[in-house]
Amino acid sequence: MTWLITGGAGYIGTHVVRAMTQAGERAVVYDDLSTGIAARVPAGVPLVEGSTLDGALVARTLAEHEVTGVVHLAAKKQVGESVNRPLHYYRQNVEGLRVLLDAVTEAEVPSFVFSSSAAVYGMPDVDLVTEETPCAPLSPYGETKLAGEWLVRATGRATGLSTASLRYFNVAGAASPELADVGVFNLVPMVFERLTENAPPRIFGDDYPTPDGTCVRDYIHVVDLAEAHVAAARALQSSPGHHLTLNIGRGEGVSVREMIDLVNAVTGYDRPPTVTPRRPGDPARVVASADRIATELDWKAKYDVQDMITSAWEGWVRLHPEAARV
Repeated sequence: MTWLITGGAGYIGTHVVRAMTQAGERAVVYDDLSTGIAARVPAGVPLVEGSTLDGALVARTLAEHEVTGVVHLAAKKQVGESVNRPLHYYRQNVEGLRVLLDAVTEAEVPSFVFSSSAAVYGMPDVDLVTEETPCAPLSPYGETKLAGEWLVRATGRATGLSTASLRYFNVAGAASPELADVGVFNLVPMVFERLTENAPPRIFGDDYPTPDGTCVRDYIHVVDLAEAHVAAARALQSSPGHHLTLNIGRGEGVSVREMIDLVNAVTGYDRPPTVTPRRPGDPARVVASADRIATELDWKAKYDVQDMITSAWEGWVRLHPEAARV
């Protein structure tokens, strides 16, 4: 199999490329490099620079590299930005997917893995979020991911394309320091940034109906996430016309305060957090049920939260050596 990995030069994408090639699959990266880093693409893996909106280039790439499966990770993913630029997000995330699927079905590529998000659930009022939990996204970003799932599933039903929609929970960690997340949009790098600036980490609200009053989330190591993509891709290969919708999480909740305490312990800092007002739209608890993926793919997360923080910190210090504790 040869897998085209869109967004394969990004944080998650480079880990998926790594997992695919280590599993013996061939990979081709397709990325517009708006946030991806070309130097992260492994030697020997072709890189095609382009947008998923460019249907002609997508079609040429599928043909020239004899692609037999696609993992679609390329997307805009900042929730706040999506609120301010909804048309941009719908164009990039939904229209880009439509153009890609058009080329994929025309080329009769048999398998398609779609990068979705727990953002499709919005503010679920359940202890564990299953794949049957009603979807009510709170942002244009979440809406585009849900619309993407609909488009992928409908295309599969109409054409026989085998499809999987993978709903990521909170991704953290790195396989190695040079592959660490360079963005500061998620909790772990946001705490790292505050510590590096000699500022207290921030907790957005401590009056939620949770054991310590702070929001509870499910965190997944990016290496586990990448290996789930390999498992999904191989499941589609062996089941033509099949469709999967799967949560990717650990099924364990960790509060914001617990995460900050762990970051302080791992990094050697001892900086208590400060509490600021709640952010609009933050649900109290979002924790995955990981039962279906265990049954469907025989997959289970291997790494814990400390592994995520430790590996992420090594990558952060590589980019910000002033942050290291002597």
